Amino acid sequence: MNAQKLANINPQIFTNLQTALTDLVNKTDWNGQLLNQNERINCSMFITLQSGTTNQFSGTIQVLSSRPIFDSSYSSPIFNFNDKDFNFSYTEFENLVYNPNSFDSNLVGVIAFYCNLILGLDADSFQELGGTSYYDAALNIANLGQLSGYKGWTQGDGNQNRYFLINDLVSPTFNDIRIANYNYATALDGMSKDLKSAKENVKSALMGLSKVHSVRPNAFLTRVFFDAKSDEIVSIFSGGPSISITDLVTTLNRVSPMNSSKWSSIKY
Repeated sequence: MNAQKLANINPQIFTNLQTALTDLVNKTDWNGQLLNQNERINCSMFITLQSGTTNQFSGTIQVLSSRPIFDSSYSSPIFNFNDKDFNFSYTEFENLVYNPNSFDSNLVGVIAFYCNLILGLDADSFQELGGTSYYDAALNIANLGQLSGYKGWTQGDGNQNRYFLINDLVSPTFNDIRIANYNYATALDGMSKDLKSAKENVKSALMGLSKVHSVRPNAFLTRVFFDAKSDEIVSIFSGGPSISITDLVTTLNRVSPMNSSKWSSIKY
């Protein structure tokens, strides 16, 4: 948590808030499953506060998560999203508890929303469309949040916010992005066995994004996918055994033109 711009407020408040949010994320039973320590998802949330009063604050929250790749020490990025509409109230030592049936706090609501999104994206990477139940939970939070008056939960708050993020993830129109997430991750899992074959499978997963592009060019979820993976994709196809990727680079430039400078740096 970065609260350097709020020099007029006791910094201990933010230390306590960070501890409370860490406990909320790590101690809440999000899925009713007993997990081993090594099954926990590696994720980070960076909160930068831009303004605030005694108990009203405004800033951004950057959310990142990754997934371990089988038989390696490497973790592949799954999610990297900067939410610029993070406004909330907080009183020091306030009890932060997630209740899936009510929206008592925008602070808890936003954190719980992203926890369910992280769980859903992770589950999608291990099983095709496996994250649906988590997305449904996030959608429920978003629907409750629309009545709160806080920004980021409604269609009218912009076209790249929490509303569109979750509504697109639950829409069958974008299932091919979720399937690409699964195919991409499982392809990486095979790299320790057959690197060349795994690269071919990564390529196939990325080529599958053309299906979404043909229906929804420059879709928000496509951008979110590449925000997490673009650097990794460049790395994968710039080294190791050579495969034909001329058609892949053409596809990448078409479906993700914002990353064209990165695609041009792929050495093949």
